[in-house]
Amino acid sequence: MTVAAEILTFGRAGVDIYPLQVGVGLEDVTSFGKFLGGTTANVAVAAARLGRRTAIITGVGDDPFGRYVRAELNRLGVDDRHVVTDREYPTPVTFCEIFPPDDFPLYFYRRPTAPDLQVGPSDLDTAAITDAGLLWLSVSGLSEEPSRAAHHEALAARAGAPTVLDLDYRPMFWDSPAAATEQVQKVLGQVTVAVGNREECEVAVGETDPERAADALLDAGVQLAIVKQGPEGVLAKSRTERVVSPPILITPYNGLGAGDSFGGSLAHGLLAGWPLSEVLSRANAAGAIVASRLECSTAMPTAAEIDVLLGGGDPNENR
Repeated sequence: MTVAAEILTFGRAGVDIYPLQVGVGLEDVTSFGKFLGGTTANVAVAAARLGRRTAIITGVGDDPFGRYVRAELNRLGVDDRHVVTDREYPTPVTFCEIFPPDDFPLYFYRRPTAPDLQVGPSDLDTAAITDAGLLWLSVSGLSEEPSRAAHHEALAARAGAPTVLDLDYRPMFWDSPAAATEQVQKVLGQVTVAVGNREECEVAVGETDPERAADALLDAGVQLAIVKQGPEGVLAKSRTERVVSPPILITPYNGLGAGDSFGGSLAHGLLAGWPLSEVLSRANAAGAIVASRLECSTAMPTAAEIDVLLGGGDPNENR
């Protein structure tokens, strides 16, 4: 008998090719590291590092990188049984540049499309989606068919069960911000939680002010709205509660993946039923830890490392 996932993510997975040299443009980089990547893969790994039983719905190419993604998912504790192998399109790769403290350009190689966007309704195990404790989706999956239809099918299978929509807006995946707005607004009433930064909230509901953005998300039908405010921390609002969690300062190395680490910890804390203030403080700490490390998936912290940072210590001291 298959045991249901506590956290099931649906969306991007691929390979991150990150430079091992800091402050150097890609044209001059001579050494790279290869890591599992993709926002929903990272969220799944982050939750697995915190002890959750996780799985992912995604697609990979019928190629060496696809085999690598499957192997890394398994090695890092994520069930790959819902990963679809696409025999037409290659596994996507993503490059970045690292210019601390806050400049980390990303270069996606996903054209004309990527296997994760070719996952259609017929590829879904709707029973597994229904049975999962929490489903995590990214708006990138709404950017084209057949992925868009598959996301709507997944939402229908949830029937109001805990579902998080990551407002992860990537302009290169869309024809225009208006196209993204149209698709996001079709699903906001079907998710219980929405999380994004101020720019992503503007695409979703036309507001960048954190208070107004959170209120607009609640008005659209979500039960909990979470607005990331960068150096001003995180604002979370429900219809009965308002919490602001301050940022946790740590020396940045590579800010990419910090939001995914935040997400994995957020999903873990929501399932645990912790007070919202605790959920946010631990998610902030999880994000800060990944921002202090090079990679994304393999940088995801354990609960013990989060405790160290919240206690004033250095989680990287013995790494």
